[in-house]
Parts: sequence; structure tokens; C-alpha cells
Amino acid sequence: MSTSAAHYTKRLALLRAELASRQLDGFVVPLTDEHMSEYVGAYAQRLAWLTGFGGSAGSAVVLAEKAAVFVDGRYTLQVRDQVDGALYDYCDLPAKQPTDWLVAEAREGMRIGYDPWLHTRDWVAKMRETLAAKRAELVAVEDNPVDAVWQDRPAPSLAPAVPHGLEFAGKAHEDKLSDIAEWLKARGADAAVLSALDSIAWALNIRGSDVARTPVALSYAIAKADGTVDLFIAPEKVTDALRAHLGNRVSIRDRADFAQALASEYAGKRVTVDPERAVAAIFEALGGGGAQIDAVRDPVVLAKAIKNATEIAGHDAAQLRDNAALVRFLHWISVVGPQGSETELSAAAKLQSFREATGKLIDLSFDTISGAGPNGAIVHYRAEERTNRAIAPDMLYLVDSGGQYRDGTTDITRTIAIGTPTEEMRTRFTLVLKGHIALARALFPQGTRGSQLDVLARRALWEAGLDYAHGTGHGVGSFLSVHEGPQRIATFGGGDEPLKPGMIVSNEPGYYKTGEYGIRIENLVLVEAREVAGAEKPMLGFRTLSHVPIDRALVDAGMLDASERAWLNAYHAETLRRIAPLLEGDAGVWLSQACAPV
Repeated sequence: MSTSAAHYTKRLALLRAELASRQLDGFVVPLTDEHMSEYVGAYAQRLAWLTGFGGSAGSAVVLAEKAAVFVDGRYTLQVRDQVDGALYDYCDLPAKQPTDWLVAEAREGMRIGYDPWLHTRDWVAKMRETLAAKRAELVAVEDNPVDAVWQDRPAPSLAPAVPHGLEFAGKAHEDKLSDIAEWLKARGADAAVLSALDSIAWALNIRGSDVARTPVALSYAIAKADGTVDLFIAPEKVTDALRAHLGNRVSIRDRADFAQALASEYAGKRVTVDPERAVAAIFEALGGGGAQIDAVRDPVVLAKAIKNATEIAGHDAAQLRDNAALVRFLHWISVVGPQGSETELSAAAKLQSFREATGKLIDLSFDTISGAGPNGAIVHYRAEERTNRAIAPDMLYLVDSGGQYRDGTTDITRTIAIGTPTEEMRTRFTLVLKGHIALARALFPQGTRGSQLDVLARRALWEAGLDYAHGTGHGVGSFLSVHEGPQRIATFGGGDEPLKPGMIVSNEPGYYKTGEYGIRIENLVLVEAREVAGAEKPMLGFRTLSHVPIDRALVDAGMLDASERAWLNAYHAETLRRIAPLLEGDAGVWLSQACAPV
């Protein structure tokens, strides 16, 4: 048994002993925090600590004799590489849910534990119903048993929360609070619980550094119909600058008092709670205290997704500097890549250095996906010393990366041929490109949902009998979450939100050949109104925000029709116009060649 395997075997044994001491037969371990975040602070990385899985979405179920780990198609390969199959069954979502696995494995009389601060109310109801059918019981724990055996668990961050200036936000937080108050009055509600960290950050124009790659501050907020807010945040995180920024409409309270406030201060009052973003414990505290619960989406979610003019201008500025940094990197990799002297980790570090050289980078927007050859086929691959592969001739190199800047959040993927690509690589890259172009050029009536557009990006691949196991597009925040709802372009797991002007989404079709290579082409696009002659309803389209060359060595121009070639040539001409003034020397020469017409 390897040292790593022994490490996780011991942790699993410790958890099972802890469960037995509590008269529990099992426990569910999700990868989230008490805010239902996608990316979580180190203190909440319970799934990674227990199993070794390093992705950003997943869960595990642990019983006395068996255990299973659940991930979606982005992590099918990664989970098998990181998690010991002798300890955990591998279960692929959405085909096999934890409820499905427990139907097969749970026995009558079992008591399965869960942490009500880490699951939604709907999840609890479904799991309770599933276990009841097996005559088993779902049991809420007062404190998490993983935490009890995680001896060196990090403490939650106490870094200060900081104001996010009006020059970046574009709208004062007092005006945002007034909008929420009007929304509450229209619903006949007294207050709204805001538990999603990015909702709180946006509504109050504050940011933080409590979660790696996402500039948010650990807190809760209760917005009221009179336009005031109670902000629950650790006292150590509050500075004089924050108090001055928030003003007298925001009451600052200790984060530790949040649950008690829910239970004791809202009897008889109508309180809105987001069933998707608020954990079950919030519903239980309010309900137990006599509040009338209005289960409805957090009023900040849609407002945050529709960028105002200042936020859009900020995104454009952030994209310009970030794209120039990536172009410098692509020029560099074009020189050193064929030499075989660089690795996935050294290339990711070099790319970060180009971003840092802008003088504006606050953080990466996610861990860079730097995948050489077969590692590029792992959709959300993260290079580490154990897996670090050399970048060498005759392979594809996939780099998916982004930055957090005060004025915007970026996310872009490029796939690069190192040396000479095979004809199969070129063919499949061009199929992905055709899908990317089809989505970029789409015109659609107001009210169209992302799920209705997803097929445009897949059609060329489907016609060749190929596909990819992830969504085509996700929303992006303004110096906030790189994955932001409610809009998506996908046929599964979402995509039902109508697209509206001001929303930013990614356009990222791909193709992955297990054990050989991965391909993804990702730009960010902005939803805008479009004038269409003779249109009988308002029309929308996308403005591409990202401008970085698409590797012409991988494009089979003969597979593109005239309109697709025209789009690619126009895209490269615009890239050259925007980025060339920011470059000098060999990088500028390289860009001119990379943007030559096909």
C-alpha cells in the first residue's frame, strides 16, 4: 500500500470510528460550505481531506463497510486518478446520485448522518424520503464528524472585508438595498436572507479574500423592507474603512449570532429564503422561530448577473490586459514548447507571471488548467508534482486560465499544437471551432434560454458522432465568482434562465480523447440587443469579449464554409487591432503571424 493510500485509509477509518461513537451508520460529505459555495475556503475542504479528490464539485457517502464518491463528467478521469478505488466506489453524476447508491446499499434501521449547514432543504427532503423507503433514518448532526477527526483543520479566514469602490461597482450599495426593499414590499415580505457569499459581496459592494480565487468575505446578511441590512460577520474582519463604507443603513453583528437571530427575531414575519442557495439549517431556524418562509430565489442573483455600464467597461478593460498577458505567454510557449524544456507546472507559473506583470492582478480566477497531451483530456485537470507532464513536440497543450482584477474577472481557454498535429487532431479541433463560431454568431429572440442554444455548439461534433461531457457556457461575475448563475448554456444541470442584455457567459465547446489529448476553445461573450431587419420581436446576440489568437495550425480551413472563414478572419483582425498596441518586439511579430487570414 502506498503512503498516499495509507493516508486516506487512516482518515476513512477515523471517520467510521467517530460515526460509530455517535450511533451513526453512515454520513454524507459534500464539497461545499455553509453558503452552498462552489469554491470553498480551506476550512471547508472536507471532501478533499477525506478522499484526496481535488475537484470543485462532488460528494461522498460513507457507510461502515462501503463508501462511494460522486462526480460529474468533468471529473470522471480525475476522480479515478486521485481517489483510491479500493476505498470508494466511483459514481458518475447525474446517472447515479447518492440517493440511488443508498437505495442499493442502505439497510433497515440504519441511521445516516448529515450536516444541515451543508445541504439544501430539498436535498434533505429527497434523501429522507429515499431512506424512509428503506426503513432507514436521516439524522441531522449538531457538529460535523469530519471536523472532529480532522485534527489540523484550518480555521476560517479572518482577513478583513474591504470596500469595492463605486468606480468598479457602478451602483451604490444604498441604491441596491433600496431595490431589494422594493422587491420585498412587492412580495409582501419583511426580510430576505442572503447567504450566498457573492450575493452579499455584490449587494453591499464589499470584497474579501476568504476563499481562494473568489474575492468574497465570509458573512451572512438579512436585508429588510425598510432598506436596512443586518450583516453578520466575524468582528476581526471589520475595519474602520468598512464601517465608514457601509454607513448607518447596515448594522454589523457577530457572525456567530446568525442562527440565533433567525430563530428569535422573525416570529410572524414573512422572510424570503433561496431554496437553492440557502442551507437547510436556515430554513429550520426560521421555521422553528415562527417565521413565515417564502421560498424564492435570492433577489440579488439576477441583478448581479446583468452587468451595468460600469461593470461592462471594467470587463472590457480587464479582458484587454489579460488577453495581452496570454498572448505574451502563447508567444513564449511557441518558442520553448518544441524544445521540451517546460512542464505543465512551469508553464502555468510563467502564465501567472505574465498576468502579475500587468500590476493589476489580485488573484487567479481559478487554478490554471495546464494539460499536456493526455492530461488535457481531463476536463478540470489540475497539474501537481505527481502528474506533472513535460510539454513536448507532437502533442496538444490545453491551457484554461483566468484572472481576478478589480474591474473584472476573466476566463479563457486555448488549445495549442506543440510541433506537428495529426490530421485527427486538426479535424476534431476544427469541429470544435465550428461549434464555437456557430454560438458566437447566434441571433436569438428575447426570452431564449441557454439550453436552447447549446445544440449550436455541439452540432458539428454530433454529426461526426462526437460530443463533450460538460456544459457549453457559464456566467461570470464582476470581480466575483468565475462561475456565476443563473444563466448557463447547457442542456443538463441548468440553462433554463432567459438570456438578457448585460449577461456575460462563456462559449467553450470541447472534445476529449481519453489517454491522448483534449481540445477546448473558450471565449467570454456579452449578451447584447441586436437590430435585425424585419424582426417581429426584440433580438439578441453575443459580443465576444476575449481576443486571443486561435491556433491556425490546428484549423483545417477546408472544413470551414465561407461565413465561418470570414468570422475567423474578422476575429483575428480585431484581435490584432486590440492587442498589437500592447506588445513590442518578437511578441508583436508573432501576433501578426498568428492573426494572418486563413
